[in-house]
Amino acid sequence: MNDRGYYGQFGGAYIPEILVATFDELTLAYESAKADPTFWQEFEELMRTYSCRPTPITFAENLTRHFGGAQIYIKREDLNHTGAHKVNNVMGQGLLIKRMGKSRVIAETGAGQHGVATATMAAKFGLECTIYMGEVDVARQRPNVFWMERLGADVVPVTHGSRTLKDAINEAFRDWVTNMDTTHYALGTVCGPHPFPAMVSWLQSIIGKEARAQMLERTNRLPHRVYACVGGGSNAMGIFSGFFEDEVELIGVEAGGRGIDSGAHAARLASKDASLGVAQGYKTFFLQDDDGQMRHTHSVAAGLDYVGVSPILSHLHEQGRVRFESATDREVVDALALTVRKEGLIPALESSHAFVQAFKEAPELSSDDILLINQSGRGDKDIFTVADAFGDPKWEQFIRDKAEQYNA
Repeated sequence: MNDRGYYGQFGGAYIPEILVATFDELTLAYESAKADPTFWQEFEELMRTYSCRPTPITFAENLTRHFGGAQIYIKREDLNHTGAHKVNNVMGQGLLIKRMGKSRVIAETGAGQHGVATATMAAKFGLECTIYMGEVDVARQRPNVFWMERLGADVVPVTHGSRTLKDAINEAFRDWVTNMDTTHYALGTVCGPHPFPAMVSWLQSIIGKEARAQMLERTNRLPHRVYACVGGGSNAMGIFSGFFEDEVELIGVEAGGRGIDSGAHAARLASKDASLGVAQGYKTFFLQDDDGQMRHTHSVAAGLDYVGVSPILSHLHEQGRVRFESATDREVVDALALTVRKEGLIPALESSHAFVQAFKEAPELSSDDILLINQSGRGDKDIFTVADAFGDPKWEQFIRDKAEQYNA
């Protein structure tokens, strides 16, 4: 990265003049914290005592036996407080908010995990909190909306555009422009204008630092391949960062939706449908039409339907350092079901994308090879979507009974 926040040709800070001073303040706070070893010590202690870090690595013995190839290990970010990797970045930004003396935090969220994590941080640090969430995601992630509101956050449904993550980001930026003196925008992923991609990557690198040390301690060697799902890319950057200097293949798995050929997907780097553009303050690959208008995306996983992707991952893709694949909705639901039955683990629909690709590749490798999957979140938030996908008659009857009770 250069001093203007570019990773090769990607990144930068394409922001209105009114936000320049705010971004300068944030950049200074971030760079000061990064140069201060006591900040990382405070961060690690907070995560140890509040979010149960380090999260463990689990050997998936039954899945390994089922596929008959490589050994499969799973990094358990689902065991974080609030149920996903999102809390790593949010609690770190909370410490920065304290340093900057702000009293309010805003955020966008898709799957809702970042929203819950931000609302949790705000409750702990005594901050006013507003969460922007696309109307479509509000409907399919109602359990997370419930908890955000119980934690004291004002959840604002975004009703225009595709009513998903990209629209929630736009609304959060509009809020920030109006309230920047008192408000910090806790962007949830490794996208947006500089310094957000660098800052979020740095805070999420706690995953990769742990995972590398744990694999060496557990197996006395590094994994052959590491898999992570990719929406914006924060969990992927988190775990990948631990292995950049090693001869380890890194695989990001995007949302294939109803299939690449259908056009109903969110695969930016794993398809030929994306093109280089500038939007939401940075330059990267976006799913856009010939006029630069953002296309509608689709994924069964609310956290993976973002129209863009991290500029850092775009750069790593261009360099050939990270390989990108996609997984369809059907493959994702099947992989989740298999993991639940074989290991008693319930990965989020987002995380299940990474499982799909690892399951495809495990049988082709030898028993000496090791695969590491980042289980970035837990799947209890997805119960409505998953139960619908399974066509579970008992669940459908439960919903009907509840509706009748409320209508009585």
